[in-house]
Amino acid sequence: MEKTSVEPDESHRGGSPDTSNSDAMMEAADGDGPSQYLEGVRLYGVTAMICLCLFLVNLEIPIVSTALVSIASDLGALEKIYWITTAYLLGYAVPNGLAGVLVLSAKFSDIFGRKSCLLIGVIIFIIFSAACGGAQTMNQLIVFRALQGLGGAGVYAICTIIVIEMVPPEEYAKYTGGIAAVFVFSLLFGPIFGGAITQNSTWRWIFLLNIPPGVIGAIGLALLIPNGFPFHNKPREARGSFRQSFTKAYNRIDIVGAFLLLVATVLLVAGLDEADEKFPWRSAFVITTLTISGILWIVFTLWERRVTLKAELVEPVFPWRFFKNRVWMAMLLNAVFLGMIYFAAIFIIPQRFEIVNRLSPFHAAVRFIPFIVFAPVGSILAPTIGKIFKVPLMYLLIVGCVVQIIAFALLGTLPTDLNITARQYGYQILGGFGCGISIPLLSLMTPFALEQRDHAVGMGAITQFRIMGASIGLAICTAIQHSYLRSHLGQFLSGDVVNALLESTSAINKLSTDNQQAVRQTYAASYNLQMQVLAGLAGAQLLTSLLMWQKNPIKAA
Repeated sequence: MEKTSVEPDESHRGGSPDTSNSDAMMEAADGDGPSQYLEGVRLYGVTAMICLCLFLVNLEIPIVSTALVSIASDLGALEKIYWITTAYLLGYAVPNGLAGVLVLSAKFSDIFGRKSCLLIGVIIFIIFSAACGGAQTMNQLIVFRALQGLGGAGVYAICTIIVIEMVPPEEYAKYTGGIAAVFVFSLLFGPIFGGAITQNSTWRWIFLLNIPPGVIGAIGLALLIPNGFPFHNKPREARGSFRQSFTKAYNRIDIVGAFLLLVATVLLVAGLDEADEKFPWRSAFVITTLTISGILWIVFTLWERRVTLKAELVEPVFPWRFFKNRVWMAMLLNAVFLGMIYFAAIFIIPQRFEIVNRLSPFHAAVRFIPFIVFAPVGSILAPTIGKIFKVPLMYLLIVGCVVQIIAFALLGTLPTDLNITARQYGYQILGGFGCGISIPLLSLMTPFALEQRDHAVGMGAITQFRIMGASIGLAICTAIQHSYLRSHLGQFLSGDVVNALLESTSAINKLSTDNQQAVRQTYAASYNLQMQVLAGLAGAQLLTSLLMWQKNPIKAA
């Protein structure tokens, strides 16, 4: 079998090693890597269980996309439907105490071991999947979704770390490509599963169906992953007692940095989500939340610099050496914009079919198939081309961004009548293919853009920033739609009727025939505007790809 490697310039590795770290820190991020790779049946078994768990936690993102309208009709509060998704995504993007965010999950698994942290994440995910299935109010569902997301964050982070530790570097391309494929296929089947379940049963089964396979995954991981992995060949006494490990871990956690990241992200998303819904854009709430969020992002950056440069045991959530690595920072920004675009699309497009074209959740998912089928095609094709033709991966990212710009610009020109045009499916194919190209490339580049001690945090950070972008992107699209609908529906409907429409789309059926058509056309125009915004974000993503330019770009050889 031909080996795959990546040949980066030294600048990829983020500069010279930081010798201020203590011996205890270096033990958890040993430059020598894992003491032994997994082989044979154990390797295949762990790979299968990891794929199962990743499929479940990623499926939870899109599976509600075609069920949101039904959930809102059952529990009320249509204006809060994006919080069902945002709450889950925030579990990925922000910390909760000492664990939760992808970056912190990576840090904890460095200290306590991959196996124990992964099992805790799976158990949390299972418990709160059951709680979501039993939620009686929208607020309960949002809270349980956030806690479910915390478990999903840990599962995703640690699984992606294990993947690059259980095999030698020449196998990275194959296994990271496999993980990207699982990610994309979960997004492929999510809307279809959600639509089918909602149309033929109750939406509660969307969450309850996680429990049986989740239990199977937990049992399989417990039996197959060696205790102490990836340092399972070290003598037990060398690992120290649990009390010693916990004390050492607590002293090394960047609690202040984690708190700043939490508050900055939550305030940003909350300000955007509530803008022009409960509070006008110029209200004290929106201005205050967004201003404080901006200040806290600056404070977070300065704090991480201080923690990194100061000779202490504390491990920064986001090491300052990351900021000094131009290629790596460009990759993170690229991930943010990709998350904004991709996740917003998988929620906006099916909703357009439901609200504007009056399709059932299942049929809306079926009409969305062109987008979600061609995303995995792009994810498989891009790394393959990079390997066979030795094309720099940055060039492939640029191609993906250009395709996205064209696709979403075209989706923003759809007619606002109630008919579905054939070209709409072609535009979806372009959009899915363009996004699919970018998804695996950033993960493939990560282990070779950083020092080896940062591989675990780097893999978590790429996904964290992509999911953080998804939260922000959905919040931006929500704010845009609310502003557009309020200003345009108010031209021919009373304020009470507009509020009722924003509470539940079932109120459309109570209007006269002419008003029903006018309302649906207004919704269609709002979706076109959101697509145009996504095209602009794809342009910003293109600029971040160009920032990766260097003399010897990363490429698969």
